[in-house]
Amino acid sequence: MTKLSVNINKIATLRNSRGGNVPDLLKVAGDIESFGAQGITIHPRPDERHIKYQDARDLKPVVKTELNIEGNPIQKFIDLVLGVKPTQVTLVPDAIDAVTSNAGWDTVKHSKFLKDVITTFKENGIRTSIFVDTDVKMVEGAAQTGTDRIELYTESFAEDFSNGNLDGIKPFVTAAKTAHEIGLGINAGHDLNLENIKFFKENIPNLLEVSIGHALISESLYLGLDNVVNMYLNRLK
Repeated sequence: MTKLSVNINKIATLRNSRGGNVPDLLKVAGDIESFGAQGITIHPRPDERHIKYQDARDLKPVVKTELNIEGNPIQKFIDLVLGVKPTQVTLVPDAIDAVTSNAGWDTVKHSKFLKDVITTFKENGIRTSIFVDTDVKMVEGAAQTGTDRIELYTESFAEDFSNGNLDGIKPFVTAAKTAHEIGLGINAGHDLNLENIKFFKENIPNLLEVSIGHALISESLYLGLDNVVNMYLNRLK
């Protein structure tokens, strides 16, 4: 079964909008795990506009499944990850002012940088993943860095699916097959939702994990968090 890691950035955004500690991020993380999710994802950004760096430290002893920290490996982020030692770190090439992630790594151009960072994380027992587009050269380049996994950036699939273009899955199938053949684990995330997740899961071989935040939290406003987590789990079987 493909694991579901729930990104709780939007919970932090809601909390920060009023100050204080409502909703309680740590309690929500624990509740999400109790509902059946197999992981918690956070993506702290330098301006800490949603997840704060202290949240990562506070979540480490609370999360009982897997903690995945995403982000651009600037020195502040690297220091945070080495201090927290999550289960997994996912490297994302975000610009400092990015609203959300919008591109995968050029794993060829940035090969040496990625290899150095990944070596450091792996020496500290942290599983690594690189956010990539479906370009086979970028997948092959990821393997050269020593990463354990890639995370396929799925925005284009989600857009094609919503427009009725089911062929939009094809580049992802090719990328996933290539990754598996060269020994990389496969994660995926960005704009996956209750409408498209089943089709994606059924077509992507060897899919280990999906990370879903914005859609899942938005759907929970209508359907309830416990219910939505289990709806995803059923679609991922």
